[in-house]
This record gives sequence, C-alpha cells and structure tokens, in this order.
Amino acid sequence: MIGKTIDELQIGESAEFSKTIAESDVYLYAGITGDFNPAHINEEYAKKTFFETRIAHGMLPAGFISAILGTRLPGPGTIYLKQDLKFLAPVRIGDTITARVEVTEVNRDKKKVRLRTTCTNQDGTLVLDGEAVVSPPRPPKK
Repeated sequence: MIGKTIDELQIGESAEFSKTIAESDVYLYAGITGDFNPAHINEEYAKKTFFETRIAHGMLPAGFISAILGTRLPGPGTIYLKQDLKFLAPVRIGDTITARVEVTEVNRDKKKVRLRTTCTNQDGTLVLDGEAVVSPPRPPKK
C-alpha cells in the first residue's frame, strides 16, 4: 500500500490527526529523546516558570504532523524533506491537539509537494505553524 502519488495530489487537499496529550506521552517522549528539561517533567520547577505548570515538548505535537504525512497525506511511502516550525503557544498535559496539513504547492517536475502544517488546541488556539516539503510516494515499478 502506498499513499497518493504526485499525480494524485491537489492543491487545497488536507488531512488531520487529533490526540489528547497525556502525562505518559510527555514522559515517554523525554525517555525516547533524552530531553529531561524540568519544564516538561518537574511540576514543582514548572510552577515557578512563566507557564506555571509543565508543558509538553514542542516537538511532540510536531510529531503529529509527521504521522499525517506518513500515514494519511500523502501517506505511506512519503519522504520528509524539510520542515519549518514556529512554536506559538504552550501545549499542556490534557490539551487536545489537532494537527493539520494542507497541500499548497505541487511541483510535478521536481516531484515535491509543499504543505502548510499547523497544530491547534481544543480552544482553537494555533500552537504551532509551519511548512513542510515532502517527496510523495512513487508508483510501484512494473
């Protein structure tokens, strides 16, 4: 099974993925990446910060974008080439984050697709904004 090829993609096409951030997600992400910043894992420390509580790692919701690209749009076989991100608001434990990708450019000559990438929380606050460039899957050789 492969995702959509360059010839199947259209400007404006989009896909989404939503997940509620659990405490275990933050601890697992810290363990996998080695990022044990106390702003993420130590509530007593985090209470004294600007955010007044622990926040999720910024790259955790950014990973939801990768999930969409690799499983939904364009889908399996997609190769991630570039990602620009702006972190606009904190993501807290218990927030429900909706990641969204939207095709903004299809370059058939270079076989590359540009997509707007965003994450919003349950209140509609944009927490992450960016742009990705991917190489969509190629049709199987016959």
